[in-house]
Amino acid sequence: MAFSAPRRRPHYLSIPFHPLSIGATPSMSVSTPETTTIAVNDIGTSEDFLAAIDATIKNFDDGDLVQGIIVKVDRDEVLLDIGYKTEGVIPARELSIRHDADPDDVVNVGDTIEALVLTKEDKEGRLILSKKRAQYERAWGTIEKVKEEDGVVTGSVIEVVKGGLIVDIGLRGFLPASLVEMRRVRDLAPYIGQMIEAKIIELDKNRNNVVLSRRAFLEQTQSEVRSTFLTALAPGQVRKGVVSSIVNFGAFVDLGGVDGLVHVSELSWKHIDHPNEVVSVGQEVEVEVLEIDMDRERVSLSLKATQEDPWAVYARSHAIGQIVPGKVTKLVPFGAFVRVFEGIEGLVHISELAVRHVELPEQVVSAEEQVFVKIIDIDLERRRISLSIKQANEGVDPEGEDFDPALYGMTAEYDAAGNYKYPEGFDPETQEWRDGYESQREAWEADYAKAHERWEAHKAFVARQDATAAEAEVVEPAAKKRAAKSEAATSYSSHDEDEAEAGTLASDERLAALREKLTGN
Repeated sequence: MAFSAPRRRPHYLSIPFHPLSIGATPSMSVSTPETTTIAVNDIGTSEDFLAAIDATIKNFDDGDLVQGIIVKVDRDEVLLDIGYKTEGVIPARELSIRHDADPDDVVNVGDTIEALVLTKEDKEGRLILSKKRAQYERAWGTIEKVKEEDGVVTGSVIEVVKGGLIVDIGLRGFLPASLVEMRRVRDLAPYIGQMIEAKIIELDKNRNNVVLSRRAFLEQTQSEVRSTFLTALAPGQVRKGVVSSIVNFGAFVDLGGVDGLVHVSELSWKHIDHPNEVVSVGQEVEVEVLEIDMDRERVSLSLKATQEDPWAVYARSHAIGQIVPGKVTKLVPFGAFVRVFEGIEGLVHISELAVRHVELPEQVVSAEEQVFVKIIDIDLERRRISLSIKQANEGVDPEGEDFDPALYGMTAEYDAAGNYKYPEGFDPETQEWRDGYESQREAWEADYAKAHERWEAHKAFVARQDATAAEAEVVEPAAKKRAAKSEAATSYSSHDEDEAEAGTLASDERLAALREKLTGN
């Protein structure tokens, strides 16, 4: 009889257990002249075999963290092989801290991930897991350590919610809108998808609450930069910057690391009601440093300081005695204010409104009226200019042809002897322009034409003023007579009536006597 050696079974847990395969060394063997062992027991006792089986089965409880491989991704759930008797199920809501996340956007088949055991066996016998909760557990440990060390967390902005942003830092961190930047941001939508760094200012694991502050991080990181930048600044320096925000009291300008305030009074030489009349957010500007407060890290800036003072410009281009056009801006009991240049207003005192006596400025001019005035004084130090309509109109004949261009803004230069200096290129002997001076001639003729136009407009203004004065002279006596009659009427009485009748009779008698005397009868 021939015998074959028994086949060794591979040591796999999937092979069914057969009690006959366990026991003492088999009694049957084949002997040859040289004894040979055909099979041996490499498992051991039955207890050893059961222990080997237990070693292949994972033991875990609810709340434990397990690791596995994604084997299937559906719209509502994901299956994870963790080496258990069945695959674990991760519901879609337990995949990500993002609300309504698509499972295909979170995991892929074959990915190795960590999950937390929610229920070892639910009513349907399924193992329920959570990737999101596993992230929470890992993140809390890291975040608590960061908070203790006053460190920084980095995450992606995933949502805009009421009052701020939600940042993915392994769990949902809340970043209040007031702490997103150095100043409050109104529109938070552009931050979606951005990676940001922030400090942890509040941590409560029981309430699953994490509050972040990007402003605290910016203040910390910028503190050294700001200090260095502020040290390099000095009053009087002119710097370029960008308008970062506008408020009622001024505008903030980013100088490249530090924001400075341009107060509304330093935005323009002229009066403005709101900063947006002068600047807009994002506009590049050039400002002068006025003051630096190192303790409070504040910088005061001026926009108008980089622009020439309109008073200096006006004083340089105008002379006392010159006649200039202007616009009445305001009437007051003592006169009228007239704007003669952008940002420059002067007073025409009531005594300088007209040659005649004026009780009220309204008798001569009205608000918004275009007038002509003579400059009688400029005080640059006090930033005041005195004007006169009366003196401007003196000697001006609306029908005349006597024109002096120097009075109306045309430049006139004189030498030391008081002789008029003719413009370059003009020959006073021939009264002609020399060849090659065409540009000078064009400029001179343009100035002359402008001055002549002003003179013609001034004559028209004088004509209107004369008409107003003539009307006032006619109306005033009539008004006085009406006033006198009114006064007499208010003092009338029965006693006066008797006296009046007596006076009338006496007058008749005197008239009769006078008539006789004249006729000689």
